[in-house]
Amino acid sequence: MTHNHINHCNDINAVIDAMTYGGFDKKGVLVANKTVINGFLNHQPFLQKYYKNCLERFVILEAGRKVGINNIEVIAIKAKHSEPNAIGFKFITPDYAITYSGDTCYNEEMVHAYKNSNILILNVPYLKKEENDDNLCKEDAIKIIKKTNPKLAIITHFGSSMLKAEPLYEAKEIQKETNVKVIAATDGMVINPISYDIVHEQKPLYKYDAKEMVRLHEFEQEESVKEVNELIEDSEANDDNK
Repeated sequence: MTHNHINHCNDINAVIDAMTYGGFDKKGVLVANKTVINGFLNHQPFLQKYYKNCLERFVILEAGRKVGINNIEVIAIKAKHSEPNAIGFKFITPDYAITYSGDTCYNEEMVHAYKNSNILILNVPYLKKEENDDNLCKEDAIKIIKKTNPKLAIITHFGSSMLKAEPLYEAKEIQKETNVKVIAATDGMVINPISYDIVHEQKPLYKYDAKEMVRLHEFEQEESVKEVNELIEDSEANDDNK
């Protein structure tokens, strides 16, 4: 959970209740900012004490801190929002990295933390900056994507102006501006992160030295000659059979 606003953590107790069978099977790890778990000033935490005790454990993360869960590293990223303890998350797995902005306005520190992400998920409620200075708008999303250059960007958490403008259309416009594939999230949408894994991409040739490139070129020529000779032999064999 990135922060303690009702549209982000209203279902936290219901999810814990479902996955622990009402607390009968104590399990699961909750990673959240401190307001969700302990509250802040006049804000009571949405996480109820009973459901907190249903968990195997909970982890409070502040910006810059991280936790390892199995083979996944979860890093908290500073967010600039109306709740002072709000954060975003970067999930680093052995195969890819996914960053989720949470609710935040634009700031350079945040953008730096987003770099080296295969997939970038941005909450973009607003079409224009003047609508609200507490969250991202379309212009902010374009700047962030250009500076971080992910393999895939997903925009979500749309406000009324984005919905009226049609998120699918706005995603295409952002894609044109950034030259990065951009998708507008829909309910129930599923993405396979491995499809955007940079590890499995073809390695650029500049990593080879000159001798290695010559060797590769000679090998390719030899293979081409072999293929041509095999085709000629097959053709002659077919003619003899006829």
